[in-house]
Amino acid sequence: MTLLERIDRPQDLHGLSEDELAQVAQELRELLIDTVGEIGGHFGANLGTCEIAVALHSLLESPKDKILWDVGHQAYPHKILTGRRDRLGTIRKYGGLAPFCAIHESEHDIMGAGHASTSIGYGVGIKEAMRRGDAPDGRVVAVIGDGAMTGGVAFEAIHQAGGLGTPLVVLLNDNGMSIAPNVGALSRYLNRVRLEPGLWKAREGVEEKLTRLPAGIGARFERLGPQLKESIKAFTSPGLLWEELDWAYLGVIDGHDVRELRRALSAAFEAERPVVIHCATVKGKGFAPAEEGGLEGMEKWHAAKPNSIAKRVPAPSKPVGAAPPQYTQVFGEALVRECERDKRVVGITAAMNTGTGLHLLQKAMPDRYFDVGIAEQQAILFAAGLALGGSRPVAAIYSTFLQRAYDQIVHDVCLQSLPVVMCMDRAGLVGDDGPTHHGAFDIAYLRCLPNITLMAPRDEAMLVHMLRTALLHESGPVALRYPRGAAVGVPLPAVPERLAIGTGEILREGERVAVVGYGSGVGQALGAAELLAEGGLDVTVADARFAKPLDAGLLAQLAAEHDLLVTIEEGVLAGGFGSAVWESLSEGGLAPRILRVGLPDRYVTHGAPGLLHAEVGFTPERIAERIQSAVLDPRGSYASA
Repeated sequence: MTLLERIDRPQDLHGLSEDELAQVAQELRELLIDTVGEIGGHFGANLGTCEIAVALHSLLESPKDKILWDVGHQAYPHKILTGRRDRLGTIRKYGGLAPFCAIHESEHDIMGAGHASTSIGYGVGIKEAMRRGDAPDGRVVAVIGDGAMTGGVAFEAIHQAGGLGTPLVVLLNDNGMSIAPNVGALSRYLNRVRLEPGLWKAREGVEEKLTRLPAGIGARFERLGPQLKESIKAFTSPGLLWEELDWAYLGVIDGHDVRELRRALSAAFEAERPVVIHCATVKGKGFAPAEEGGLEGMEKWHAAKPNSIAKRVPAPSKPVGAAPPQYTQVFGEALVRECERDKRVVGITAAMNTGTGLHLLQKAMPDRYFDVGIAEQQAILFAAGLALGGSRPVAAIYSTFLQRAYDQIVHDVCLQSLPVVMCMDRAGLVGDDGPTHHGAFDIAYLRCLPNITLMAPRDEAMLVHMLRTALLHESGPVALRYPRGAAVGVPLPAVPERLAIGTGEILREGERVAVVGYGSGVGQALGAAELLAEGGLDVTVADARFAKPLDAGLLAQLAAEHDLLVTIEEGVLAGGFGSAVWESLSEGGLAPRILRVGLPDRYVTHGAPGLLHAEVGFTPERIAERIQSAVLDPRGSYASA
């Protein structure tokens, strides 16, 4: 039996020696390589946090003491050490462990996460609740990566904690920096100086004695005092920014040395003030292709695909047949062509260049590509500024992450009717990453805003047409949504067309029932129509193309000529596309029977997209069944269950 196999709860670490703790960390790493390499999942960051998780749980009394993992993609070692080792093989699978931390899954998961930069803010609130006596006292540690530190909300929390003096520890997991071992002893000494109150007074005494040196030397020190002290401090203190915000700073320490981590954490806990521990780790530690592959290797192995590793080395890639392109790829290539067409067009990403397809623009035209970091608010503000300056900015941001920039969309883009194009990848149910990443709400949260145009393509060809249309629409902002994964497989247009804003398109003529799809809902509508036709019911199918403005004339025509109108959207029903159709027809004096199909009023779990679509009834089979039932039971209006 390995040491790790004896760890069923964090307290099982408390009696181990530091050598044994280091061994547990290595066994964690080997388990991750073997398991995640087979089933897929977040990979590189977790290999880099094995020692951090072991050091924290060896010192703390979880869940009385609180460990907050920013994002949660780096928390697999934490999950293993907190009683979920035997279920690791189910992570990100339907019905299995959540891909990130989830408070419903374990008492050791203190906060739900999935979006970056939130852990410090949670930590300040939790610790202040303890200080108020609203919760039992305990230690609080926020583990945050250097990437997540680019998010402004993290700095807002740092500002508040420094002002309050909140005794919180932030462990800054920096996997973008190498270690300089020759300064290790000096670093440990400076850490002691910063943290031990007795040494603060000793330092003050030294400063005072310098001013008393004879022969005029002391007077010169006194005159130069503030400038001299700040210069010396800046020279010796890489954490000057933190210290100016009333945080104590320890670092840089080796994040793969359990002894160093435990020593730093123990000192930080004793300080009873805000402390940041800056540790350097290697993303992909222990897996040579990631560890030794530089930035490219770390990016490639951020996540592992299923069966991508065998015997702890990359598995040979298997040949794949011809398949439709990914929507992300189609968008990225189309944007490059638009930049070639119009020198004003630029692309913006918030730290997701590959995920949004903007890596293609970065490579082809780097001067037209901008990455603002994990800072969606700044991405939209930056886009607004570019638009005011005459550029045509395209901000490519996942639907779920665009939520973070809502005020900028409302106040800075829509209010001023600026020609900003927002391209939302991952619209709809994204699959394994679960509720924190599903793009379920953008139709509803954008449709209520004045001056904005909303559109969604039914296939990759329409995506290319819509991007061209959005960039030629200069009288206001446009939001364009499209799903994750493979496109339909239709030919791409050689020359994109400009669509008439607010116009839909009838794709199939039928009777009695008209089905109007929006975006990915069109494919479901066509599939359901085929099934209904097999049973003798031939229905009309239309592609709305626009959720705002709607094609009111087409909708009125469909409502007048059919007994039942069905709307299909891969978004929440409340305030969504179906609601817009109902509002439009009602205001026009029409009261048709409407069946709305969409996502339910709850957060949908994680799992393969096909399983999730089946769970919520977003499949051609289930839609056809509901339409058939509505036709057979013509009473009143219908809405999605």
